[in-house]
Amino acid sequence: MTELKYDVAGIGNALVDVIANADDNFLIANGIEKGGMTLIDAARADELYGRMAASIEMSGGSCANTIAGLASLGGKGAFFGKVKKDQLGEVFIHDIKSMGVAFPASQATSGAPTGRCLILVTPDAQRSMNTFLGAAQKLGPDDIDEGTIRAAAVTYMEGYLWDEPGAKEAFLKAAKIAHEAGRLVSLTLSDSFCVDRYRDEFRRLAKDEVDLLFANEAEILSLYQTDVFDEALQKVRADCKFAALTRSEAGAVIVADGEVHVVDAEKIPKVVDTTGAGDLFAAGFLYGLTRGKDPVTCGRLGAMAAAEAISHYGPRPQVSLAKLAKEKGLA
Repeated sequence: MTELKYDVAGIGNALVDVIANADDNFLIANGIEKGGMTLIDAARADELYGRMAASIEMSGGSCANTIAGLASLGGKGAFFGKVKKDQLGEVFIHDIKSMGVAFPASQATSGAPTGRCLILVTPDAQRSMNTFLGAAQKLGPDDIDEGTIRAAAVTYMEGYLWDEPGAKEAFLKAAKIAHEAGRLVSLTLSDSFCVDRYRDEFRRLAKDEVDLLFANEAEILSLYQTDVFDEALQKVRADCKFAALTRSEAGAVIVADGEVHVVDAEKIPKVVDTTGAGDLFAAGFLYGLTRGKDPVTCGRLGAMAAAEAISHYGPRPQVSLAKLAKEKGLA
């Protein structure tokens, strides 16, 4: 068997978050929907980028946020995502590697530029997002390094990627390699709209390919087309070895080998920004799982990481999650 080198190998959209302050007049003048997320093309991305005030640029994307959280906990991660050989592509790679995360995928030398999410933050703390997926959409099976997947305890993929045929192939290839190597395969459903588009495929994946499923309440209800959480819980219990279902302030429900465990949400003084809460929950849970922790401790690590994420702006940890875990007796 291949030697274990990574806790998690993630597969997701490689995006650079470009964050700048703006006022409502800027949003109106540039036709930006306040508080929303709008998909934009390359020309619109360049236009907005040129008009934004001084910005902070950092690697982003749902799965990349999870791997960054894992690294903050002291875990070893690898990330597969597609960027172009351009300025923002270099920003993404430098940023994710600086966290100690391996980046085995090659950079594109032609085609669309590196994907980015242009985020305007208004004085009332609302985030208005304009996303250009760009090169991120071009991740394909050739970008998956077999050795890295074999050397990872868990292969983890974001549901957002399921829009692109090449990315689907990449994930199915990685899942096959992981299972042949005796490793676990995990999927996060990402978004209830994503589930609506690919419900049948996601249900087949949950039953046949996925060992560990992450979903929030809206996503799992959509997956099993029910309004009753307990009905969805029983169905996922039959389909998956592990499932981690988050329910915001109601905490999380963990399914492990048919048993159900309830984990309370971590209390914080004030919720500032819920962006990335699910990504960081997955980070904490996966860290615990790859350390042999029991399901409840895995869930508590997830709740702790999610609480840190929602206590400030942006989805990346601003303090050492490893230190937090130690202080709470979870390490």
